[in-house]
Amino acid sequence: MKQSYRKCLAGGCVLLGLTGALDAQASVVVAGTRLIYNAKDAEVTIKLSNQGQSPALVQAWIDSGNIKAAPSDIDAPFTVTPPMSRIDPGKGQTLRVVYMGEPLPKQKESLFWLNVLEAPPKAAAEDANKLQLVLRTRIKVFYRPTDLKAAVEDAPAKIEWRLTQKDGHPALEARNPTPYHVSFTAISASAGGKTSTAVADMVNPQESRVFPLKGDVPAAADLKVHYTTLNDFGGAVDGSSMLQRDDAPARTHPHD
Repeated sequence: MKQSYRKCLAGGCVLLGLTGALDAQASVVVAGTRLIYNAKDAEVTIKLSNQGQSPALVQAWIDSGNIKAAPSDIDAPFTVTPPMSRIDPGKGQTLRVVYMGEPLPKQKESLFWLNVLEAPPKAAAEDANKLQLVLRTRIKVFYRPTDLKAAVEDAPAKIEWRLTQKDGHPALEARNPTPYHVSFTAISASAGGKTSTAVADMVNPQESRVFPLKGDVPAAADLKVHYTTLNDFGGAVDGSSMLQRDDAPARTHPHD
């Protein structure tokens, strides 16, 4: 039971309501870690499956990034159908996501979040003292305009890296000149047998982000950045890049 609880937290479940002794068992699984909505699509779908032993009540909605926003307060330009459903054990449910046409940037992706809220079945009398949890899973929804000039698979290699400082400590600055979000799951810098790591995260399109370095930070000369990113299917892709110089573009090696 403790193992399933840890897995739920690592997978992005949010614990929303608690009563009694712990009984956390996520049953509804979302088929994917991200949803790509191409502007030319009339709708996109994503599948849910109930891998538990009891029926599950599910509520689904999309928000603009505020994790505390209630479904009644959402302002994202998407509808999710069905917004509420019951999924029996071993069965599935397909969610239909439709863009409602509200103007969004045409030169870069926009980010939203799909929420899947799972309410547990009512506890039996003998389980009345167990903790009942409402579990929420959130995955990223990328709205992708048509006719973006760059290829999405080339975006990680186009990130420009510089050595900088944050709060007086060495850090890597990642500048994303592309129209795509680049999701990093691992970042490190190495040179001369020394390696320093950073806590990875996403860099928004046409923005920069600073990643503080930990460990033995190598000198800037010949420093190489190694990274892992996620592609449209949630697959891990490794790459590397030399530090950006002011007079030349970074040298990248997508498959090192």
